[in-house]
This record gives sequence, C-alpha cells and structure tokens, in this order.
Amino acid sequence: MAFRAVARECGYDFRLLDEVMRINEDQRDRFLKKVRSALWTLRGKRLGVLGLAFKGGTDDIRESPAILIVQALMQEGCKITAYDPAAMDRTQEVMNSNLKYAGSAYEAATGADALLILTEWEEFANLDLRRLNDELKYPIVIDGRNLYDPEVMAANGFTYYSVGRAASHPEAVPTALRNGAKKA
Repeated sequence: MAFRAVARECGYDFRLLDEVMRINEDQRDRFLKKVRSALWTLRGKRLGVLGLAFKGGTDDIRESPAILIVQALMQEGCKITAYDPAAMDRTQEVMNSNLKYAGSAYEAATGADALLILTEWEEFANLDLRRLNDELKYPIVIDGRNLYDPEVMAANGFTYYSVGRAASHPEAVPTALRNGAKKA
C-alpha cells in the first residue's frame, strides 16, 4: 500500500501493483471459503489461530492478512484463541476484547474445533503433531502457509487443508504409513 501511495503521489498509474493487491485480497477470500467448507458453519465455532503478524520473525501487524482473517471470522460468530510468538501485544492494541490470547501454540489449539495457521513461524513448523492432535477437539488443520506435508498430517490423524493442494484425510493414508507416522 505504501508503494501504491508513493506511485500515486508521483502521478504514476501502477496497475501491476493494483493487480497484486487484488490477488492478495482474493487469497484471503479463498482462505475464508476453505474454512467455511471445512467447518460447514462458523457461528459458535471455537478456532485456534497460529500467527497474527504480517510475517514470521516480526511483531508488525500493519496490513496483516492474519488480522483481517481473524476479524472476518469473529464477525461470523467464531470464538478465537490466538497465539503469535511476537505480535500479541501489538494485536491487543488494535483488536476488540473478544479475541483471546494463548501462551503457546498448544494452548491456542486446546479444545478448538479447528486450528488455522496464518503466519509462517519456524516454531509452528516444528510442533509435536501427536500432542497437537490431542489438544484439538477435532483434528482439523487449515494451513494458510503450507507448513506441513499433507501425507504426514493425514498419517498423524489430521484432516488437513492447505493452499493449492488437495485436502488430506486420515482414512486416505495407507495403514503402514499411519502406523509409522512421525512429526513433520
């Protein structure tokens, strides 16, 4: 948005940048459709959210797609518990008080109908998948950052949705792989 503002100040019609911004908005809409499809209805659902920052390694939430997705889900009646290694203090300054904050990724997942991964943090890519499965009410992960291999997630008992790949389901995994499932 800053580049677009500078371009406009200089009198330059930066159509490519406008198109990139439109594509980014479409990605958020597609992710929300994926959440709706996985859960059927959103009102009253309890969701764990991993990641609030614009990108991993920062507390910057300006123009964060994660924040926009959380706000949209809350408007649809979801109850959200979020965890981010760096951005929770900044988020508390701008979000309404209905958003709950967790002290860890596992705490965000505890009792959730599904877990959403919205920011790419190394910590999230290295979670103990068996423990994560135990924490969730339903073992559903909707991964907006493609942190995991779909077969590994299915082998660990998850219904796993990611971006640009087919959903994976535990029953679709061969028994030998399921019995030897390891952390991703």
